[in-house]
Amino acid sequence: MPLIDPLLLKKLLGPLAGRFDVDALVECDSTNSELMRRAAQGAPSGAVIVADQQSAGRGRRGRSWLSSPDDSLMFSLLWRHTGDPARIGGLSLAVGVALAEALGALGAQGVCLKWPNDVLLRQGQSFAKLAGILIELSSDRRGLQVVIGIGLNLYKPAQALPQASAGLSEVLMPLPDRHALLAAILASLVVVLDDFAVDGFCGLKTRWERCHAWQGRQVDLSGGEGEAVLSGRCAGVDQDGALLLETAQGVQRILAGDLSLRLA
Repeated sequence: MPLIDPLLLKKLLGPLAGRFDVDALVECDSTNSELMRRAAQGAPSGAVIVADQQSAGRGRRGRSWLSSPDDSLMFSLLWRHTGDPARIGGLSLAVGVALAEALGALGAQGVCLKWPNDVLLRQGQSFAKLAGILIELSSDRRGLQVVIGIGLNLYKPAQALPQASAGLSEVLMPLPDRHALLAAILASLVVVLDDFAVDGFCGLKTRWERCHAWQGRQVDLSGGEGEAVLSGRCAGVDQDGALLLETAQGVQRILAGDLSLRLA
């Protein structure tokens, strides 16, 4: 499969092309790590790294992200947040909104969001992971550097994984060309990030809950080692992106951490 062509991508982005500086790599350790190194050297906001293969791709909680160039789309976007760092809460949820809405606009049905940073595909009464989001932060004299990493399954992974997985091809065939797919996601991201820069997650809360796979459903929240922490009904999220869980003791506000959320 040929590399992403930045010139072709630029044409597809149209008026938004000037917002991005795209570099396509055959392989790197991880697109997030590569972009963080470039950010430290002064890369501008809107820098994008897209790679066909990652030798050390990773996801949330240190998990590896397994992929091949034919089966997935992997990229990272640098966004320099010049506002109040305290208002960065809920950013991973905002990115999920951008990704879900972009895929929906392309015709994919059943794309849902799981708190705090997974994109799921509805399969009857169950769900399977379609994409993951990994956000990493650092700061310099210019403000907060945000590296947004996205790994999207184009086809269902062949290898056994700890949780059910899915591919975009299950709901969108024929698959769009990778350039068209990446352009649609980047265009959606830039709109959402512009909104987030002004209002934080507050203005995106309703849109996230509209895509929330488990809104109003009973869930179990467990710790990093699998021990049960809380059970209750998902009541959505607050304006900072914290999960609201209705329990016997009242509504609990859960912040992202080393926690795992599952349907009861």
